[in-house]
Amino acid sequence: MVRYAFIWGEETLWTMWKVLTQLMGCSKLILQLLMEEKLACAFRYGREDLDVIGVSFRKDIWIKRIQMYPFEGTKPPNTPMQDALLKKAGDQGHPFTFDIPAHLPCSVSLQPAPEDAGKPCGVDYEVKAYIGNEEDETDEKVEKKDTCRLIIRKIQYAPNELAAGPKTDLNKQFMTADKPIHVEASMEKELYYHGEPIPIKVKVNNETSKVVKKIKISIHQITDVLLYSADKYHKCVLSEEFADQINANSTFEKEYRVTPLLANNKEKRGLSLDGRLKDEDTNLASSTILLPTTDKQMQGLVVSYKIKVTLVMGGGLLGSLTLSDITAELPLVLMSPKPAGLISTLNRLYSQ
Repeated sequence: MVRYAFIWGEETLWTMWKVLTQLMGCSKLILQLLMEEKLACAFRYGREDLDVIGVSFRKDIWIKRIQMYPFEGTKPPNTPMQDALLKKAGDQGHPFTFDIPAHLPCSVSLQPAPEDAGKPCGVDYEVKAYIGNEEDETDEKVEKKDTCRLIIRKIQYAPNELAAGPKTDLNKQFMTADKPIHVEASMEKELYYHGEPIPIKVKVNNETSKVVKKIKISIHQITDVLLYSADKYHKCVLSEEFADQINANSTFEKEYRVTPLLANNKEKRGLSLDGRLKDEDTNLASSTILLPTTDKQMQGLVVSYKIKVTLVMGGGLLGSLTLSDITAELPLVLMSPKPAGLISTLNRLYSQ
């Protein structure tokens, strides 16, 4: 009987924009056989139980294979994390490293319905160690009992340099009014962290005889599915109304604070989430930041957000024929902050 296992520091791989990332780990092999490892980035666009009659709903985006044992060539020096993992693995431990190109997508999954089973649709990363029969045989069929699998996730954290906040101006002219109504919406910055309140400044100069009944703010997630079709999913992740009335021939200025959270969107099927490990909680998918040279088709899913500030108008003499709501839009980037505990994993491993 052959026994082997992964020994891992952390299953979440944090990456920086534009920077190649290294995936490091250690495998424990009891019997010394031909041992190979494969890291695959794939896009799944159908349920596992539909993979029948030779039709697969999984498309590989990127695959990298290495031979762990016997090792070929000159072994590179171990990293501090690998040294810590080898302390746990003992003499049977074999360290490995995968270089992940910066252009590869982050882990994103589409939120399934409560009755859905199996792996969700989206982009995932899987590390697989297996017993090989022949060297340099990339198409070798390996039995399940000879493999060890681990799903990891790749999450991109926000860059240090943040762009200035967006601003939009809008003039609306009504059929029955001589002067327009002017709306200005702005934010201090474009990028906000998951769970961080988002302040939105709204200024209104109402030179008409019409009344604004209330103000509505909504945040929308747009997911472009690029790999197998041209689907686009629009999901409203936040919608709040504020009972601020703006009378005719008056000005108005106020700052609103809103926070989009996955906790308020648990039942929305098809919502994009940051990659999930097992049953752990995650958050709304981070905005996709693309390099200028990135092939968008390689991303599988591209996620973006926008904020809508809507002035809900009171009824006119002819109802909706003469009045319509006024909506100004702002772009929004949602991402995770740089983890403060990246080094804590190593410290924990060394202490064990």
